[in-house]
Amino acid sequence: MAKVKTELNKRLTAKVDFKDVDISLFRHFPRIAVGLNDLQVTGTGEFEGDTLLAVKQIDVALNIMSVVKGDKMDIYNIALIQPRIHAIVHKNGAANWNITKPDTAQASPADTAKTKFALSLQQYKIEEAWISYDDQQGNMQLLVDGLTHKGKGDFTQDQFTLATSTEANGITFRYGLIPYLASVKTRLDADIQIDNTTSTYTLKEGKAALNNLQVALQGFFKLVNDSTYGMDLSFKAPSTSFKDLLSLVPAIYKADFDKIKTSGTAAFGGYVKGNYSPVQMPAFGLDLNVKDGFFQYPDLPKPVKNIQIAMKVSNPDGVPDHTIVNMPTGHLEMDNTPLDLRLLVKTPVSDMYLDGAAKGKIDLSKITQFVKLESGTALSGLLDADINAKGNMSAIEKQQYDQFYAAGTLQLSDMLYKSKDYPDGVKVKNLFLQFNPKNVTVKDLSGQYLGTNFQANGEVNNLLAYMFKNAPLDGKLNFKADEVNVNKFMGTTSTTSTSATQKTDTAAAAPFAVPANLNISLQAAVGKVLYDKAVLNDVAGALLIRDETVTMQQLKANALQGTMEINGSYSTKNSKINPDINLAYDVQNLDVQQTFNTFNTVQKLMPIGKFLSGKITSQLKMHGKLGKDMSPELSTLTGDGNLLLIQGFLKQFAPVDQLASTLNVAQLKDFSLRDIKNYFAFENGRVKVNPFKVVVNGVSMNIAGSHGFDQSLDYTLQLALPRSLMGSAGNNLVNNLASQAQSKGIPVNIGDSVHLQVLMAGNILKPSLKTDLRNSANNLKNQATELVKNKIDTVKNTVRDSVNQIKNNAVNALKNELKNQLSGKKDSTPSNGKPLENVGKQAGESVKNTLNSLFGKKKPAADTTKH
Repeated sequence: MAKVKTELNKRLTAKVDFKDVDISLFRHFPRIAVGLNDLQVTGTGEFEGDTLLAVKQIDVALNIMSVVKGDKMDIYNIALIQPRIHAIVHKNGAANWNITKPDTAQASPADTAKTKFALSLQQYKIEEAWISYDDQQGNMQLLVDGLTHKGKGDFTQDQFTLATSTEANGITFRYGLIPYLASVKTRLDADIQIDNTTSTYTLKEGKAALNNLQVALQGFFKLVNDSTYGMDLSFKAPSTSFKDLLSLVPAIYKADFDKIKTSGTAAFGGYVKGNYSPVQMPAFGLDLNVKDGFFQYPDLPKPVKNIQIAMKVSNPDGVPDHTIVNMPTGHLEMDNTPLDLRLLVKTPVSDMYLDGAAKGKIDLSKITQFVKLESGTALSGLLDADINAKGNMSAIEKQQYDQFYAAGTLQLSDMLYKSKDYPDGVKVKNLFLQFNPKNVTVKDLSGQYLGTNFQANGEVNNLLAYMFKNAPLDGKLNFKADEVNVNKFMGTTSTTSTSATQKTDTAAAAPFAVPANLNISLQAAVGKVLYDKAVLNDVAGALLIRDETVTMQQLKANALQGTMEINGSYSTKNSKINPDINLAYDVQNLDVQQTFNTFNTVQKLMPIGKFLSGKITSQLKMHGKLGKDMSPELSTLTGDGNLLLIQGFLKQFAPVDQLASTLNVAQLKDFSLRDIKNYFAFENGRVKVNPFKVVVNGVSMNIAGSHGFDQSLDYTLQLALPRSLMGSAGNNLVNNLASQAQSKGIPVNIGDSVHLQVLMAGNILKPSLKTDLRNSANNLKNQATELVKNKIDTVKNTVRDSVNQIKNNAVNALKNELKNQLSGKKDSTPSNGKPLENVGKQAGESVKNTLNSLFGKKKPAADTTKH
């Protein structure tokens, strides 16, 4: 297994892994069964993290003797169990299935001799497959769910017939702006003529079913080269019944479709012809026509009638920009109220030309009289639309509004929608949109959702480009709301009264995914926001939604008896499961206890807050990731900030209480604090605190160190402790330390204040003082030793200076004596004729004076110093 994995990863640019190889003599007896379990192929490079293929099991049944002999591998069956295939083509044309590394070995002449090896495959099967094909370059998507495919044939022949059977629970296909299929249940039975010499697969009289619509298929598919596929396929519905075509509408097909009454005729057909490659599309066409369509559910009072549809989609040469969508007629009537649509789209890639209109009035409350909705669904309200648009998108992009015609209004009044997904209901009291060449003006939007009453107005600048070209929706809105309960929007709740509630909340909890293709600037004002246990009042600020990111700009609120301002961002661009956060906040005069009890992050950053009461002011910058429950993943957080305790009271804080007991200083328990400011930074699960000074009841403390998000401690405290505050036990201990130091020849003077250093470790609830007072003797000794060392250095320097002076005096004396002797002069200075002896006497006096200056002390009248 290890060898196979290594070789596969050597030959592929993707990462390949599998869990196990299963060999059985019984699963396909009398054949041997070989299974490869939990195979995964994951992309690298620009497809990093994308899973191309995941298969629960690849099961092979083969004749073991054919494997032993080696001349012919007799494989009876190959089965892929629950494969998941996610094929992606990026806009630059890169495909995630191109994972084989180029062969750098020098090409050798082809061996034309016929090989003895042969593969005898009789049948294959794919069970419960899920396939996604996302062609971002060609703007095309295919999704196949619940696919089962079987094939039988003699694969040893160059030409043979492959009998296939295919079923899929749902197929969704979109090309450009047209959704051709939506969750369509599909069945296909076809005999395919395979010609391996030309890699051509010919389909004759294939029979397909799309929901209730029968479709006849014929044509061929050919492998031109590794990246190009040729095809000439046509399809046509032999039935002309409108009911069969109506089955393609998902909402209608799912609800008692077999009981529905219909009339009218329909025609459906199309073709695909040409080559498909990363740079080329085949030509294609689609025709759809409905005349005098009518349908009515037998248990509903009214029909939908006079349905007229004429639509033609054509592309003559495979160039995407040459696609034309033309629907000159779209008409239906509900309760004698007409709804008319028309649409013409040309040059959708280079410069989309649009000519469309929609007009009609619909009483949404009467929809249930015509169409069956899903159980638990309620719908009401009035929709009135009259919209016209005509021109090229470039005119809007260049702000040449005189060259683009757009006019009309859309109004939705008193709408209520409820369903299983929205049990609380969505209410839109009023939505009024006014269309003009420049933009769509949101005159008024008001409604209610999840207990939030909201109002909005503003403008949307490129609604048509958003709808037809998938361009980001650009706009500016002013938003007001009375109250927003973020817990409801997240599907979570702060109450945990029952285990059932906990289970539901856990299942529903998921990060809020920021929608793509939005560029919306939102000026928001909300009376109250509830988030977890926090209550924020008078929330106001700007929100920018762009590139799957929400950016907060000067978002201000009143909370926790103080004020706060937040700037930063929340993004699901890189991960929908672990959103990225980048925040900076400035809070003023917040209540310590409320802040600590409200935010889990504060409990980790500032665990001392549990024992504090009072007011704090703080600035903080941080970045990291959130988990699935929208709580910060503490190990990813990095940041720094400062914390100012304006006024507060510390009580029952174990580390300080233990310090007070050790030093026998009662004043260190339950003390008040004021104007204490410190700076901190955090990363890798630890908070590092810069040195800061605290004066408590006459005790001066310098504190620095760090604590972990796990509440572990690593702090150094330097104390200036007045002896008057210490009890007898503390004073005796300090005097004992001083005596020990002095007995070792270390001069220690302890006055009214004692300087100590304490190393604090352990946990915030169970602290330990690594260095207590007894070990502090070492610190005192080290300080004394340093003093002695400095004294010795002083002696050395002084003696050296004295010796140098004696040497210089002796040399000068000798020089003078020699000079006098040579010149015949006599030294007039009385020297008893012995200059060197005089120098010696001077040296002796100099050394004596030097030693006296170093060690000699004048005895004071009375020693009043306390030791």
